[in-house]
Amino acid sequence: MTRRRSMLWLQSAGCGGCTMSLLCAEAPGVLHALEGAGIDLLWHPALSAETGAEVRALLAGIEAGEIPLDILCVEGAVAKGPKGTGRYQMLSGTGRSMLDWVESLAPHAGHVLAVGSCAAFGGVTSAGGNPTDAVGLQYEGTHPGGVLPPEFRGAEGLPVVNIAGCPTHPDWVTETLLMLAGGDLTSEALDVYARPRFYADHLVHHACPKNEYYEYKASARALSEMGCMMEHLGCVGTQAVGDCNIRPWNGSGSCTRGGYPCVNCTAPEFEEPRHPFTETPKLAGIPVGLPTDMPKAWFMALASLSKAATPPRVGENATSDRVRVPPTLRKPPGA
Repeated sequence: MTRRRSMLWLQSAGCGGCTMSLLCAEAPGVLHALEGAGIDLLWHPALSAETGAEVRALLAGIEAGEIPLDILCVEGAVAKGPKGTGRYQMLSGTGRSMLDWVESLAPHAGHVLAVGSCAAFGGVTSAGGNPTDAVGLQYEGTHPGGVLPPEFRGAEGLPVVNIAGCPTHPDWVTETLLMLAGGDLTSEALDVYARPRFYADHLVHHACPKNEYYEYKASARALSEMGCMMEHLGCVGTQAVGDCNIRPWNGSGSCTRGGYPCVNCTAPEFEEPRHPFTETPKLAGIPVGLPTDMPKAWFMALASLSKAATPPRVGENATSDRVRVPPTLRKPPGA
C-alpha cells in the first residue's frame, strides 16, 4: 500500500489569490484530489480549523523532526526586509518572521513547492521598488537564489518546484501534487525555471480563440474588440508559457477568452514590463515582442502576406465587439 504523505501550506506576502484559485479546482475539487492522492493536509491558514497553540505545536514538531513533512507549499513572496531580518512579515503568534520559518522548515521537507509567481520569483509583491525586499523561494526575478540558495534541494532531490502563475491555475497545483504523490515528478519534468513542463511546454497562444485573427494579423485596437491583441494591445501569448487556453479556467475561461491580453504571468519579472500591460511597444511601427520561435524578418514577411490575404469577414469582425459578418455558407458539391 502506498504510504500517505503530509503537506503544510504557508501563506506569505501576497494577496491569497492562489488559494482562491485552488478552491475553484474541478473534477475533482482540491480536497477530494488530496484525499485521492493520499496527501494529508497538516495545516492551511485559510482552510484548517486549527489555530493558535495547535499550529505552534505542529510547526515545532516539524522543526524538531518529530512530525514528518513530505510537501511544503508556500504561497506569496517572502519579505526579507528590513535589512535581512524578515521582520516586515511575522508569522502571527510565533514571534518569528516568515523568512525564519521558511528557512527552518524547508530542509525538513521532501519537496518544496512555490505556489504562484510571487512565491516562485517575487512577482507583484516585489514590484514598485520592492520596499520590503520581497523575493521568491529560490529565485529573485530571473536570478537564482532567493530565500533558499540556488543549490538547495528538497530531501527527495528536487529544487523548489515553481508552479508559477498570477494566480496559478488550480489544475497546475493539483496535477503537480498528484505527480509528486505518484513519484512521477522528476528533474526532467521541470523546465529551466523549475516550472512543471506539463503546462510550461505549451504557450498561451495554443488554442487561443483569437488565433484566426492572429493568422491574418487582423488586430483589435480596443479591449472590447474581437481581433488579435498582439499588434496593439500588449498580448504576449505567443511568448508566454501555459496551457491556459487548452484547459480553460473553470472549464471555459482564460484571459484572452475574456478579451484581455496575456501578460505572461508565469514568467519571472512579468510584473514590470516597462510599458502598460495593454500597449504593445513598437520600434519603427514594428512590435518589439514577437513569437519566440520565429526570426523577425520572417515574421514581418508573413505578416505582410497575411494582412494582404485577410478575408473581409475577418477584417471587419476584428475591430468589432461581436460577429458582424458570419462565415460564408457554401453549398455541398452537387447540390
